[in-house]
Amino acid sequence: MSFAKLEDVITIPLFPLRIVLFPAGRHDLQIFERRYIDMVTESLKSGTPFGICSIESGTGERAAGTQHSVNRIGTLARIIDWNQLENGLLGITIEGTTKFRVEDCWEADSDLLMAKVVLSERDTIDSEPVAYGDDFGELVEVLRGLEEHPLVAEKNFAIEYDNLWHLGWHLSELIPMSENSRQALLELDDPWARAESLMQLLKDLSGED
Repeated sequence: MSFAKLEDVITIPLFPLRIVLFPAGRHDLQIFERRYIDMVTESLKSGTPFGICSIESGTGERAAGTQHSVNRIGTLARIIDWNQLENGLLGITIEGTTKFRVEDCWEADSDLLMAKVVLSERDTIDSEPVAYGDDFGELVEVLRGLEEHPLVAEKNFAIEYDNLWHLGWHLSELIPMSENSRQALLELDDPWARAESLMQLLKDLSGED
């Protein structure tokens, strides 16, 4: 994987969840634990990101206050919207920005899981677009269909259909699959390899040989 140099390591809080966040992907979350309310409040005040790492029992780094562990490859998140929900909880919408690799993590006095992470140089919303011609027309057709679904349309994605990064990120988030499969797609560092894996996944879902 292509990650930044070790001297570019940053320290962030981690939010272990049973989701896999991709760059440019979006998720709506309800926040109710005090440690995460404080984390979100600080992020809203300062604009600092936090990391989303998917929970996986038995491997990776231990998630604070749980019997689970987190995968070492995750994604930086920024808050793009927030509101108080009818149930009184804080609701936020997060957007992924950059993939990272966890180098070290520890439980802080605040009970947050903190980590030193190395940011990917390529798998980021700031990366140069990758053109792909007509190679993945089937993937484009599937993504356009998914984007028309009301629940997806609500997310207001700004999808760059001529950019292979966007095609892979959004399909990896939206196509139904196991979270382990989604994590495996996140860990791919090449947009072509991710698109090829998605093509194979569609074949498997349709029962094609």
